[in-house]
Amino acid sequence: MSTPAPLHRPPRRRLLKAALADLLPASVQQALALLRSVWQRWFLWVLLAVLVLGLLVTVVWLAGRHEAEQVQAALDRDTADAVADLRSGLQRNVQSLQALQAGGLDSDRWSTDVTPLMRGHREWLRLEWRDAALHTVAVADTPYHVRVFDEASRKAAQGEIESACADAVKLNAAAYSSSHYVPQPDNRGLEVMELCVRADGGGYLVASYALRDMLTELVTPTMRRGQEVSLTEPDGTRLASIGTARRAGSRVFTAQQPVELPGATMVLRVDGWRGAPDVFPNLLTGLVTAMSIALVSVLVLLASDTRRRLRAESELADTLAYRKAMEDSVITGLRARDLRGHTTYVNPAFCEMVGFSAEELTAVEGASPYWPTELAHEYERRQALRQAGGVPPREGFESVFMRKDGSRFPVLIFEAPLINAHGTQTGWMSAFIDLSEQRRIEEISRASQERLQASARLATVGEMASLLSHELTQPLAAIASYASGSLNLLQDGADAHPHSDAAQVAMAVRRIAEQADRAGQVIRSVHDFVRRRDRTREPVAPQALVEAVLPLVRLQARKTGVRIDVLIDEGLPRVFCDRTLVEQVLLNLARNGMQAMDLPELRSRVLVLRVTRSPEPPADGVAPDARRWLEFCVADVGSGIADEVAAQLFTPFFTTRADGMGLGLSLCRTVVEQHGGALLFEPNHPRGTVFRFTLPVT
Repeated sequence: MSTPAPLHRPPRRRLLKAALADLLPASVQQALALLRSVWQRWFLWVLLAVLVLGLLVTVVWLAGRHEAEQVQAALDRDTADAVADLRSGLQRNVQSLQALQAGGLDSDRWSTDVTPLMRGHREWLRLEWRDAALHTVAVADTPYHVRVFDEASRKAAQGEIESACADAVKLNAAAYSSSHYVPQPDNRGLEVMELCVRADGGGYLVASYALRDMLTELVTPTMRRGQEVSLTEPDGTRLASIGTARRAGSRVFTAQQPVELPGATMVLRVDGWRGAPDVFPNLLTGLVTAMSIALVSVLVLLASDTRRRLRAESELADTLAYRKAMEDSVITGLRARDLRGHTTYVNPAFCEMVGFSAEELTAVEGASPYWPTELAHEYERRQALRQAGGVPPREGFESVFMRKDGSRFPVLIFEAPLINAHGTQTGWMSAFIDLSEQRRIEEISRASQERLQASARLATVGEMASLLSHELTQPLAAIASYASGSLNLLQDGADAHPHSDAAQVAMAVRRIAEQADRAGQVIRSVHDFVRRRDRTREPVAPQALVEAVLPLVRLQARKTGVRIDVLIDEGLPRVFCDRTLVEQVLLNLARNGMQAMDLPELRSRVLVLRVTRSPEPPADGVAPDARRWLEFCVADVGSGIADEVAAQLFTPFFTTRADGMGLGLSLCRTVVEQHGGALLFEPNHPRGTVFRFTLPVT
């Protein structure tokens, strides 16, 4: 038996509508249909209007809130600045009190020192100098108020003062007390705070601040315009206030910042009176409504174009940064000039090379500042040749540039035409290589070669000296022998007739023998010196050293018109030296002094030979020892020694005379230093030069 299919039943809502339609008249049914179509058509517009209105209200509210937040933020910043000004002003006052006691506190100078200080600090009501027991030593009241304190009020504030000074001792710095009320005759009273600073003598300096005056003097006056500034306790109790009272219809903005002071804590409160923001502060509502759709459309179009531009700019920036890094990292100077010769670009290496900044080099018209003055005309002619189409050599050319400090240095220049992307020459590109280091190395190499040549010449001179000493010894010995034989033959006649010609000839022959013997000793000493053998040293009286060279010195002095003055201190001990070599040193220095005075314009020519005691050897870095020293001085009044000559005066083969060999002073210094002394020179006043050398005492 089959099951019957279920019947299809319409929804109950549809049944109700059909029933109502059957019951209602046709006119009512038409009105309901019209109302339904109108609601469906305006619903979205109403919803859009509500959303736009909500957007406008939100924008206005956000604009007003943003303006209020800006006002509050500005007030917070001003309050923080005011606290900073207040702290810095209090710190300056502490420094003023410390400066007051810099010269020491004196009761006699108290009024003179404190009066200008009180006139410069209106916030101070009183400044007291108290001893270690806090008893008052001296007092100064402010000239801007009627006397504020009396004995009763100060006794009442004694506890606050003791607390501040105890904190100052504990903190080893200035300390403040909490504020206290000081009544006044006008029943208004003042809030006062005490500052205690330790004095150097063990006492204290106590400054009484009026809180209202402290706000007036230490807070910026602009803070009082349109707002009220006050100091309060941490619990909100107002202590003092300044500024503008609240205006009707204005909005209150408040900012608070704590003022932490050693020993006291207060709060700086600023109440600002601002008018309420306008309903349409900047026409933001109308602009957003009118331009929102247009802006969205334009932004969509611009987004694609901006994305492409950013990608291209990023690639270009990377390329430029890479090229800039390469130009800045090279040590070669780079310079670009246009066709007129004006510098348009220089890299950092070129700026460092010449010492000028890029702005200084690119702003100059005409001659470049790194061109030497004496070569500027030649460089301008070379630049004109380039502008006329002249092609520089590809292998480069050398030139000389001038740094900002005026020093010159050589450079190697490579120039090439500067061609743009269109194939047109727009100027010249130059590369510069500083040759200073290369020249320095070449100079070092040349100096080394000269030193090697000088050493070779010294070796040759040594060999020649050894050969000459060997060759001259025999003829000098023969001269001495002949002189001795002649002296023996003449001796009998000289003894019989002391004043006869034979006696004079005998004296001359004796002098010949002495000088021949002395020449032999000199040659033997030079021979020993060259061969580095030990020379014979002996105690010699300084008078004997000087007298041995005087005949030869006076012989040359008569030719040049020089007066010889010998100054030898009495009682001088003997010196331990090689007599022959020291005599040569004295003779060489004396001859140099007389040659320095061989000037036509010099009328008075005096050569001074002086021997004195020296406390210690004058060599630098040598400590005094147990030995004693004598100092030999040879002073002239000649032309003196120039600075450039003094730097290489003792250099072998250096001489300022056309017929000189340049070995005399070098050998003299070697001889003196081998004796343990030192050979020095210095200017002789008013003119001339003094040579000094020391020899050890026996």
